Amino acid sequence: MPVRRPPRPHRFDVCVAAGGLLGGLLLVAMGLSTRRSDDPITVFDGPWPVLLPLIVMAGCELVRRAAPRTAVIVAGVTVTADLATQGNLSTVLMFTDVIYAAVLYGPLASARRIQWITGLLTVAGTLVPFAVWRVPEALLIGVLVGIVAYGPAATGWIVRDHRDAAEAARLRAEQTALLAEADRAQAVTAERARMARELHDMVANHLSAIAIHSTAALSLDDPDTSRQALTVIRENSVAGLTEMRRLIGILRDGSGDREPAAAPTLDGLRALVDGARANGLDVSLDADHGTVPTPVEFAAYRIVQESLTNALKHACPGRVTVHLVQRDGALDLRVRSPYGHRGGPRAPGSGAGLVGMRERAALLGGTFAAGPEGSRWTVHAVLPLAEGESA
Repeated sequence: MPVRRPPRPHRFDVCVAAGGLLGGLLLVAMGLSTRRSDDPITVFDGPWPVLLPLIVMAGCELVRRAAPRTAVIVAGVTVTADLATQGNLSTVLMFTDVIYAAVLYGPLASARRIQWITGLLTVAGTLVPFAVWRVPEALLIGVLVGIVAYGPAATGWIVRDHRDAAEAARLRAEQTALLAEADRAQAVTAERARMARELHDMVANHLSAIAIHSTAALSLDDPDTSRQALTVIRENSVAGLTEMRRLIGILRDGSGDREPAAAPTLDGLRALVDGARANGLDVSLDADHGTVPTPVEFAAYRIVQESLTNALKHACPGRVTVHLVQRDGALDLRVRSPYGHRGGPRAPGSGAGLVGMRERAALLGGTFAAGPEGSRWTVHAVLPLAEGESA
């Protein structure tokens, strides 16, 4: 088992101990003491007996920060022993510093205990001598005890309280900074997710149509069919490029079209369905709804748009139905398309569309489900109107 080494004294404590020791030696060399040799309490006369308490007190200063409780106990015994000599002012001053350091650096329970003990000693030093001698000058003993013992303890407690308050304030500031950074990261993540949904929903439909019609133009050696496919490709590429420019303009700080495009509404579903028909889908629209909050309109439009894009890429030949109805305080949306086994998708997909639709419904407090129902693939979303008003 390794031997635990005692902590090394702090550099400032070494300086304090050296300064106190040298100051005390200088006072001894000059013949200065706190009491006369004929004082009644002086047991050991002469300048040399004061050296032992002086040296021990300097040792207490060395460990005042590393071992404050030990230092204050030894210092208390040492200053009591110093009363039997002619006394040295440096010993008394170092004692006050040890008391101060014990309250400041020691455990909280010890700091409180030192406060009580020094306070009781001050009261006792005031009342007992006055009760014995019955002279006003006896009160000065309590004053001296208060200055030497309770004063440093009270000062250490005040400094400790301010230090702890400053540390608590620093920790609160760090915690606030961490929370702010977490909020910022969460906001950035949410904004990136929102922009990813917008980018996918705006561009995926046009790019899917371009991929499908370019494949048809390459596989069929028919000038009329190729011309029609190229016309559709051009229309979708121009529309996709326009929406990309608008989105980039919103994101950029520099020049460019930074005016946001008007948010799509349910009134635009008819044009959306017409565009899907132009891309080759057989689509029918059945919409029965009243006034719908803007967030719900926007989410419903994007869900229908993505559902038609998926139908264009993955559905079997047949009719795609879009059905919207407002009931029970919510907008019920269903998109059904033919489902079955086929050679593969007409255009590649990443799977982000279903994730984006589910996120849009969840942000409004609604529900979303997508999957096969017999021979039909059904996308079903329920969007609460009340949540949409506060979103």
